[in-house]
Amino acid sequence: MVRILDKEFEPYISSEEIKKRINEMGSEISKAYQDKKPLLVSVLNGSFIFTADLIRTIDTPIEVTFIRVASYEALKSTGKVREILGLKENVFGRDILILEDIVDTGTTLEHLSEAFQDLGTKSIKVATLLHKPDAQEKASKPDFVGFEIPNKFVVGFGLDYEGMGRELKEIYQIS
Repeated sequence: MVRILDKEFEPYISSEEIKKRINEMGSEISKAYQDKKPLLVSVLNGSFIFTADLIRTIDTPIEVTFIRVASYEALKSTGKVREILGLKENVFGRDILILEDIVDTGTTLEHLSEAFQDLGTKSIKVATLLHKPDAQEKASKPDFVGFEIPNKFVVGFGLDYEGMGRELKEIYQIS
């Protein structure tokens, strides 16, 4: 059990389970992008730890960049995406793999997919560490999913509650 600010969280996914699944995802992504050089677009802030671990398991040439979008306040999505830090790379004709820490409502994913389509990408796929299928209202299901989880708030391994908890090695769910 950990306490972050005013909330209690209990262990949910161990660091060993996370590492094992990320290695499997790296193999899946390597096969999917064999003979290609995709641009991996990591969505900050939450996906930075997932991205760092994942890219070291991919054995095909890749390029990595970061963008920052926000749609959360406290424990829930606001339903609106604000782009904060934009993309600098030319994505026209490129294979794009969006890296997310979590896909729940799909609002951010839908926004990003539309933006990349408008920029003339060749293909767009999504890899996420966590997916909440019961919460997803928008966008299509991610192509590479680490873990499908229930619609409960989680922290750790890059995910936060009010900016806190990102450093936790495991994933915790709200009690």
